[in-house]
Amino acid sequence: MSDTQQTRVVGIDLGTTNSLVAFMQGDTPVVIPGEDGDRLVPSVVAFNEDSTDGFVVGNAARTTLLTDSGSAVYSAKRLMGRDLNDIQEELKLFPFKLADGLKPGEVLKLNVGGLTLTPPEISAYVLLQLKKNAERFFGGPVSKAVITVPAYFNDAQRQATKDAGRIAGLEVLRLVNEPTAAALAYGLDKQKDGLIAVYDFGGGTFDVSILKLHEGIFEVVATGGDTHLGGDDLDNLLIAIALDDIAGDLGEDLRANGEAVQAIRKAVIEAKIALSTAPTARIALTLPSGKPYAREITREQFDSLTAPIIARTAGPVRQALKDASLTSDQIDEVVLVGGSTRIPAVRQLVDDLFALKARNKKPHTDLNPDEVVALGAAVQAQILSGTASSATEDLLLLDVTPLSLGIEALGGVVAKIIQRNSTIPASATEHFTTGVDGQTNVAIHVVQGERELAKDCRSLARFDLKGIPPMVAGLPRIEVKFLIDANGILHVSAREQRSGKEAEIEVKPTYGLTDEQVETMILASFDNAEEDIHERQVIEAKNEAETILTAVEKGRKHDAWQQLTAEELAKIEAAITQLKATVQGSDYKLIRAAIDTLDKATRRFAELMMDTAVSGAMKGQTMQSAGENLGEGPTAPHPFAKAEISDAKK
Repeated sequence: MSDTQQTRVVGIDLGTTNSLVAFMQGDTPVVIPGEDGDRLVPSVVAFNEDSTDGFVVGNAARTTLLTDSGSAVYSAKRLMGRDLNDIQEELKLFPFKLADGLKPGEVLKLNVGGLTLTPPEISAYVLLQLKKNAERFFGGPVSKAVITVPAYFNDAQRQATKDAGRIAGLEVLRLVNEPTAAALAYGLDKQKDGLIAVYDFGGGTFDVSILKLHEGIFEVVATGGDTHLGGDDLDNLLIAIALDDIAGDLGEDLRANGEAVQAIRKAVIEAKIALSTAPTARIALTLPSGKPYAREITREQFDSLTAPIIARTAGPVRQALKDASLTSDQIDEVVLVGGSTRIPAVRQLVDDLFALKARNKKPHTDLNPDEVVALGAAVQAQILSGTASSATEDLLLLDVTPLSLGIEALGGVVAKIIQRNSTIPASATEHFTTGVDGQTNVAIHVVQGERELAKDCRSLARFDLKGIPPMVAGLPRIEVKFLIDANGILHVSAREQRSGKEAEIEVKPTYGLTDEQVETMILASFDNAEEDIHERQVIEAKNEAETILTAVEKGRKHDAWQQLTAEELAKIEAAITQLKATVQGSDYKLIRAAIDTLDKATRRFAELMMDTAVSGAMKGQTMQSAGENLGEGPTAPHPFAKAEISDAKK
C-alpha cells in the first residue's frame, strides 16, 4: 500500500452484468473485493431510503429487483449512447419506466426509485461504488481510472462512458477496448510473440479482436463485433419461454409484473450457469399467486434453443480474420473473455472457427474470463500512472478505429480521411476547395462508415466554417484535419488557409441512430460495393462535367475567345452539347469520354488564355496574381483531384 494519491490509478471493467476494479500489486494485477467480499460487483443500482447514501449497488441491489423492481435498474450499459428507438426490445422484458415526454433522438431518461436518471448517471453509481471499494482497500482517495469499453462501442457510447466517470468523480485517463485489455493481461502472463484472437462474449456485447504481439508491442490489426449481442440475449430467450409456459399452462400472464419477471430471470440464469457443467438443470420458482412453476431443461435443449444467438458471433469473427488478411490456422492463441464463454456450445463454436483441435490447441482460459478485462485495465492503469514495473514498462498498446471516418463531399460522396482499422491515436489532413463562386460558408458533415455515399453512412456531426472571403470556385484552400485521441474520440477542425478562418468540433454523442445501422455498415459495404462504386463514379464524373461547363461558359467573356476560328468554336459548341446530353444519363464512361472531347476542343483556347496571363506577368503582374485572376491559383487544389465540399445552402 505504498502507492501515493498522485500516482494511484485503478483499472475498471464497467460491465453489463458485473463490474470490477483492479490494481497492480507489484507485477501482478489484482481485483479489489467489494464490501461483501465478492470480487464481482453486479451492475445493478437500487435506491433505498434506508441505506446510508440513499442507494445500494451490487448484490444488495439485485435483491431489491425481486421485491421492488421499480426502485432498481440493471444492464444500463446496454442503454449507453442509445435512444428510444434502439431499446424497444429491451423494454419488453426490462422493468424500465421512461420519463414522460421522451422523444426519439433525445438522451434516454428513466424513472427509477422516484428519480429521473440518464444511463450515464446510472452507470456513475456503479463506478462510484467501485471507487468506494478501492478507497476502502487503499485507505485513501482514488480519483483516476482507466475504464474499459467494448471495441465496437461507437462515439456516443464512448462519450457516455466518459460522462459516467466524470459524474462519479473520476478522471478517466483512458478508455481501453475490452479485448485489448484482455490481450494486455494475457501478454503479461505469457510474454511471447504471435497472433492472438480475443473472443469476448459478455453480458451485453460481443467483440472479437485480432492482435499481433511482437517484442512487447500489442497491435490490434482488426476488430469487429455486435453491440447488441450478449449473455442477456440468452437469458431473455429463456425468460420469454418461461413466460409463455406460465401463461399457457398456469393461466398467468406475468409480463407486466416486474418482480415476477426478475424472479424468473434469476432462475433461468442459475439454470444457464448450471448447464455449463451439468447435463440438465431445473428452472423452479413460486409465482405471485402461490402456484409452483418448474421446468427441467437439458443441455441439448439449451444448445438447440440458443444456437441461432451463439451462431451470430461467427460472422464478426470471419470478418475480422478477413480484415486482417489472415486465415484461422494462422492464429496462434485464442483468448476467451466474458462469462458466456463458459458455455460448452460457445467453446465448441470457437474450436470450429479456429480449427483448434485439428491443430492440437485449446482456447486460452488460464485467466478468469470474468476478471481478465479488469486485470488488463490495471496493467494499463499502472503504465499511465508512470509507475510501471520492469514487467510492464516496455509494453506498448496500439489500438485501431473500427470504421472509416470522413466528410461528405460534393454530390453526396464520402471523402474518407481516416481509414478503417487505422492505428490510434491517429490524425490525418486533407485539402478541399469550394464548388460555388463567392461561397463564404462551408457546411462540413462528418460521417463514419464504409459506404461510398454519405446517405448510407453514420452521421457523426455537422458544423460550419464561416467567414470565408468570397472567391471564385476552386480558389479557397480548406484544410480539414481529423484527430482520433487515445480514447477513440474524434476531433475535427477545418481551416481556410488563405484567410485563416477556422472552426473545430469535438464529435458529441448522436443518439438518433440504431445499433443495427452501425453493426451492418461493414457487411453492407461489401454487399453494395459494386453499386456504390458505380454511383460514386457517376457523381464524380457529373461534378467534373459541371465544373468544366461552368469554366467554359465563363471563358466566353475572355479576350482569348475572340481569337478562336469558326471551326474551333464549332467544335467547342458541339463538345458542349454532347457533354450536356451525357450528363443527363448515368453512364460515367460516356460522361468521361465527353469530358475528354471538350478538353481537346478547348486546348488551344487554354493556351491562348495562358499567353494572355504571361503577357500580363511581363507587364509587372506576377504569375500567381494572374493565375488568381483566372481563378486558378498555383497553390490551389486541382479542381478534379478532390471532390469539393458542398455549399452550405445545399
